[in-house]
Parts: sequence; structure tokens; C-alpha cells
Amino acid sequence: MTLQLDIDLHMWVVIVVMAAAMVSFALERISLEMTSLLALGFLLLWFQIAPLTGADGEPLLPPQTLLQGFANPSLLAVLALLVMGQGMIQTGALNGLTSVLVQATRKRKRLGAAGVFLGVLLVSAFLNNTPVVVMFIPIMQTIALRLGWAGSRLMMPLSYAAILGGMTTMIGSSTNLLVSSALIDLGQRPLEMFEFTRLAAAMAAVGAVYVIFILPRLLPDRGTLAGSFVGEGKQFIAEIDITPESRLVGARAAAGTFKELPDVTVRLVKRGEQIMLPPFDDVVLRPGDVLIVAATRQALTEALTRNAGYLLTHEGHDAIPTGNGTGRRPAERVLTEVMIAPASRMIDQTVDMIGFRRRFGSLVLGIQRRGRMARMRIGEIRLEAGDVLLIAGPRESVDALANNPDLLLMAWTTRELPELQRAPHAVLIFLATVALAASGFLPIPVAAFVGATAMIATGCLNLRQAIRAMDRTILLLVGSALALGKALEATGGAQFLARAMIESFGGTDPLTNMALLFIIVALGTNVLTNNATAVLFTPIGINLAFDLGLDPSVMAITVLLAANCSFATPIGYQTNLLVMGPGHYRFSDFLRGGVPLMLLMWLVFCLLAPLHFGL
Repeated sequence: MTLQLDIDLHMWVVIVVMAAAMVSFALERISLEMTSLLALGFLLLWFQIAPLTGADGEPLLPPQTLLQGFANPSLLAVLALLVMGQGMIQTGALNGLTSVLVQATRKRKRLGAAGVFLGVLLVSAFLNNTPVVVMFIPIMQTIALRLGWAGSRLMMPLSYAAILGGMTTMIGSSTNLLVSSALIDLGQRPLEMFEFTRLAAAMAAVGAVYVIFILPRLLPDRGTLAGSFVGEGKQFIAEIDITPESRLVGARAAAGTFKELPDVTVRLVKRGEQIMLPPFDDVVLRPGDVLIVAATRQALTEALTRNAGYLLTHEGHDAIPTGNGTGRRPAERVLTEVMIAPASRMIDQTVDMIGFRRRFGSLVLGIQRRGRMARMRIGEIRLEAGDVLLIAGPRESVDALANNPDLLLMAWTTRELPELQRAPHAVLIFLATVALAASGFLPIPVAAFVGATAMIATGCLNLRQAIRAMDRTILLLVGSALALGKALEATGGAQFLARAMIESFGGTDPLTNMALLFIIVALGTNVLTNNATAVLFTPIGINLAFDLGLDPSVMAITVLLAANCSFATPIGYQTNLLVMGPGHYRFSDFLRGGVPLMLLMWLVFCLLAPLHFGL
């Protein structure tokens, strides 16, 4: 049995559900995923019991319509781009670029980070924001790690910088194109490429000051729980053998350090029977030298990757059978820590005596011992209870250590090692995807999906890693938000709210109406997403322009700029969703950081719009 209810009742039910969902998102008493599921589940049940029908008697919001959000091309594009970003991380493809940026930010951290954000802002003016943010997420993660900053201080500013840059040109954002397209559909001239650039650039410049210098102070220093367990600041003793092909051949010490080994303390250089200690005056490294170093696991891994990459690329890189037994594929390699257990049979033995690599299929990269640092090769250190070994090897070999009574596998420290030999493949695939999307040869969802598939097919990452890269929070948030948006449109709720506010407070003054329209659209874009808001409010703005005797392009540009102010919620824009996971943000973090920026953009618009439009 179904109920036939008035459309106004449907409209108010949807408005209440939307308001309740937004309050729940902000308070976070229950998870974002559960709020999304509850809102979507209620809408499905409500419109099943009391269907909203059109003039032809057919339901306007059947289940397939409400669930269309999960097949939305933009959502699929975001998930595919997340997979591609993980492929770039997994292969270490961004190590070179990251090193250059880190060196630029090392001496003047804030100035260097500001330069990176300004670069993102400029690039986003001509490339779609989403792939730009995907490209810079792993770079920012590495920069934050090397500079000792929490990733939460950089991820949200990254998204906001891309949004600010995207509002300055016609091709900077899909929102801008949608507004221009709506003008054409309504019989008006389209916006030109740089018609609103002066006004938008001035707004973006003010916003950039906030993003670079104020926003990081408002955000919490929220790191990963795993990172606190790993203890990334503790030092390991390790050795680096200088082979003829090593990049360290010819390296010369300066002030007791080697610039080729940043963040690594060289404690001893062994050359045959000769032992050299700091400050290494006039020491030039030669093939056959052995360096005994102390470094964190992050710095040690990077040093071995750059200067002795064969250790992490080939050693212990065994093949494992495929599922059908007809072939073999490379094993997934991981980096982890194991502790020597009390009463272990390995106590008082060296790694060489144990034959660790031969017995366990893993390579010992370093040894961490509390209280003192040894000045000898790893193979000469006799193990003690409580020593921690940093090892690298195939995941199957590492997982097998969990059953060994002599070792305690610290599973929470396990991290995957980059597939360095796949880095060129990842770079080519990523650049091709960006080029195809930016040129318009392929739609962004198609280019992103094909690129993600290519990443998996070429071995840049496996299916398990790809599935793990697709954040379920993003999936459920977007799916439920789009369902709410469709319900608001079908019931007339969105137009009712917009017109009611404009008619109540707008009056006949053009500037007052522009200011009011801007803030209404800016609020709406954080609830309905930027594209939905642009499509919905452009006709309203144009009709308002006719009523006030203004050029329709004035109100169209007002809608365009306001629809780009999607700073206050993670569901407002794709890039906010992209940085939500890497930054470990809560819904309330976007309110804290984004609402002031949205209000700042409104204030700057109100001050500059009269000059720009000559009103």
C-alpha cells in the first residue's frame, strides 16, 4: 500500500532530512558513513511508501534514480584518480620531484611551502583541479613527513589552493563551463575565456594569503595512528655497501656529512682494514667502502632507494605462483620491524650466523638497540633480547614470521616498498591521462578509469592495493549527497529555499541582490556540490538580472564565483574528498577551516564587484 502526499510535504521532509544529515556530519556523534547510509536509507523507504509522481503518473524518485549517485561519472573519476595516485606512490615515481621540493622548503619551510601552493594555484587555472590535487597529494605527504609536519596542515590548503586557481579561467573548473553552458541553453551569450579573470584573480590572491599563512594554524595536527605506533623518529644502525655503480662513488664529506645522504648520520667508513671516523676530513668514497650509518626507517629507506636501490629492488624480490599455477608474478614486498623475543635462540648470534635471508627470505636493513649505538657492521652485531630488526621482503615471507617463537612481528609497522622499476610506467600513464583529460580528447571519468586500469595492468600496483585506495567514506558521502540533491530538485526544495531568501531580503538594489545571491549559492555549493549548484542557480540568477535590469552575465559570473566557494564541507567538491583521507580530517575540520574562507571570498566579492561591473 502506498500513500499519495502533497509535493510540499515531500519537499519539507527532504529539507528536514538534509538538515539532520548536515548536523550529524558536523557533530560526528556517529560516523560519516553511517549518517550517509541512514539518510539514503530513509529517502529510499520514504519514496517507496509515499511515491512522488509526475504529470504522467510515473514516480519521479524511484530507487534507481536515488541510487544513481553511486554510478555518477564524477564519483568514479575520483575513485579512479585515487587509484592512480596510489600507483604513483607505490612506484616511488614522485621521489625526484619531491626531493627538489623538499630541498626548496628545507631552509625556509613556510616560504617553500607557499611556493608549492602558489604553483598549484597557477596550474589549476588551466588544468582540471582534480588531477592536479591527485598529483600533489603524495608530494605533500612526503614533504610533510620530511619536514616533521602533520599531513593535516598541508592537505586542506592543497585542495583550497586548487579550487581558488580553478575559479580564475573558463577551463579551470567544470563549474565554470556549466555556468557558461547554462547561459547558452537560456539563449544568452556564453562567457569568454578570461571575462571574469581580473575579479576572480583578486579574490584568489586574498584567498591564497589565508590558505598559506592562516589556515594551517586553524587545522589540528592530526597524524596517522599507525605513524605513532611505528615510532618514525627512532634510529636504526645500518650499513651501505658502495658498489661500482652506486651514486655515492666520488661523494666527498663536508663538515662531517655527505650531502648525498640527507638525514643520515654516517658513524664510520670502513675501507678494507682501515677504519675512518667522523669528521671524515678529505674522505672521498670509493667502490668497496662500507658505511655504518644511523637513521630513521624513513631516511634509511630513501637512502637505500637512491644509492643502493638494488637492495630494495632485487634482493628478496622472489616470484610467487599465480592463482591458476600457469605463471609467476613478482611478490609484493614490504618493510617491517621484528623484535628479538626474550629467551630467543637468536640471542648472542649475529644476522650472518643465523643466515636470516636464507632462512626467512627477508633482508635485514637495520638494527635498533635502545640505549646505545654500535660502530660495526650489521653482520658483526650480536643480537640481544629487545633488539628491533628492520627487514624487507615478500609479504608472504614476512607474514610467516608471525609464527616464529624467536621473533615478535610488529605487524603495525608493516609498510609496502615502492616498485621502483615500475616508476617510468606510472609516470607515463599519469601524464597521458592528464593530457587526454586536459585536452578534452577524453572525458575526465573515461581518462581516469582507463589510466587506473593501465596502472593495475602494468604492475604499478595490484588489485588489493587499488581496492584499498578507494575510500569508502568518499563513496558513501557522494552517493548520499547526490541522492539528497536529486530529491531537493524533484520536490522543488532547492528553488523554494533560494527564491524565498532572495525575495525576503533582496529588495531592488542590484548590489544587495548580488551579495545575497553570492552567499546563498556559496552555502548551497557546500551542500549540493558545486556542479549541481551552478546548474540550479544560473537560471535563477539570470531571471533576477532581468528583473533588476542588469546584464545577465553579471549574475552568471556571481553564480560562477560563488559556486566555486566549496570550502566548508568535504562533499562540496571532489578535491575536498580527495584530501579527506590523507589529511585524516573530520567533517568539522572543513567547517573550521572553510567557513572563514567562504566568508572572506564573499566580503572580497562585495568590495570588488561594483568596481569590476561598473555598478
